[in-house]
Amino acid sequence: MKSMKPRSLDATGSVRFAILTLLCSASLSGCAIKSAAGPSTGAIRNASAMSVSDAGIQIINVTDDVARRIIAHDRPVLFSDNPGDGAPIGSIIGKGDVLDIGLWEAPPAALFGSAGGDPRLTSSGSTARGTSLPEQMVDTDGCVTIPFVGRLRVAGKTPQQVSHEIVARLAGKAHQPQAIIRIIRNSSMNVTVVGDVTRSDRFPLTPKGERLLDVLAGVGGVKSPISKTVIQITRGNDVTSLPLETIIRDPRQNIRLEADDVITALYQPYTFTVLGATGQNAEIPFEATGLSLSQALGRAGGLQDQRANARGAFLFRLEDPSALDPSIAENARKTPDGKIPVIYQIDMKNPSIFFSSQNFPIRNKDVIYVSNSSMADMQKFTNIISSLVFPMVSVANTNIVK
Repeated sequence: MKSMKPRSLDATGSVRFAILTLLCSASLSGCAIKSAAGPSTGAIRNASAMSVSDAGIQIINVTDDVARRIIAHDRPVLFSDNPGDGAPIGSIIGKGDVLDIGLWEAPPAALFGSAGGDPRLTSSGSTARGTSLPEQMVDTDGCVTIPFVGRLRVAGKTPQQVSHEIVARLAGKAHQPQAIIRIIRNSSMNVTVVGDVTRSDRFPLTPKGERLLDVLAGVGGVKSPISKTVIQITRGNDVTSLPLETIIRDPRQNIRLEADDVITALYQPYTFTVLGATGQNAEIPFEATGLSLSQALGRAGGLQDQRANARGAFLFRLEDPSALDPSIAENARKTPDGKIPVIYQIDMKNPSIFFSSQNFPIRNKDVIYVSNSSMADMQKFTNIISSLVFPMVSVANTNIVK
C-alpha cells in the first residue's frame, strides 16, 4: 500500500503539470483560435482603411433611407420606355420578298389582251382584260422587272405606291392600265426569337403589328416557369431586359415589335452568395421578379444562434455611384468599371432593420456574410481545452483507483 501511494501522487502531479502546460500554451496561441469562415466584425468595420482593386471601401448602415435610395435606382427600365412601342410595319416591300403582280387594261386592250393571259383575268368583248405575271422576287438591289415597265425599284415602298408607279409607266402604252400588287411571301420583316423557348425561329411580321407575347406564343412559349424567366429585347444597339411576369401583368410592356428585333428568353440569371454563420453557405438562385434582403436571409436559413454576431451581418456589393448618397459617392474611389466597393452593415439587434430589410433589394452576384460572435470563438477555445484535459483527468483517476 505504501509503495502505491507515491506512484498515485506522481501520476496526479504529472497530469496537473500537463494540464497547466496545455493551458499556458493555449492561452499564448488563443488569438489563433478564430473562425476560418471569414473576417471578424471588427476587421470589416476597419475595412474603410483598406482597398479593393485600388478603390476605397465604403461602410454603410442599412436604414430606411438607404433602402429607398436603392429602390429608386433599381427601378427597371420598362419596354414601354425603351425600346418603346414599334411602328406598324404596314405593307412595306423589302429585299427578298416575293410579289404577285396583276395588270389590267380597258378595251380595246393593246398589251394584255392576248389569249395567253390568265383565264380568270381575261375575257372577250368590251370587258377589261388583264394578266397575272409570274411571281417576282425582289432582288438584292431592291428591284423587280416587269414587261413594258422595265426595271422598277420597289424596296421600301408600299404595294399601293408600286401600283401607282407601274400605272404611270404604262401610260401611253396600255389603254387605261390598272395594277394590283400583293406581297405573298415576306422575307424582310422578321424578328428573331432565341433562348429558353420551345422553338427558336425567325418569326414574320405582318401589317397586323405583332406584339411581344404574340411572337412568344408563335414559337411555342417559354420552357421555364414564368416567374423565373427574363425577356431581353435587342433593337439596334439597345438591349433591355424585363421579367416575363412583369410583361404579363402590365399590358403596356407587351410592345409592338419591329423588323430585326431579337427576343431572348433567359432562365434564372440571378444568384446571390451566403457565407459565414448562417443556416447554409451556398450560391442561391432567385426569381427574376426580385428578392428582398429579409427574403434572402430567410432562404439562407437565417443566422445561427450559437455562432452569429447579430450586429455582424454584411452585404458586399460593387455599387453604382448613382445609387449612393452624393456625399459618399463624390469622394469615393472607383473600380476600373466605375463601381464603388460598398459593405452594407445589417444590425439585426435593431428592430427597425426588419422593416428596412423588407424593402432593400438583392442584386445579382451579391455576397452576404455573417461573422462569428466573440462568444463563439471563446466556446471553440473552451471545447479545445476540454478535449485535451478530460482524457488526461480520466487517465489520472484510473491510476488513482488502481
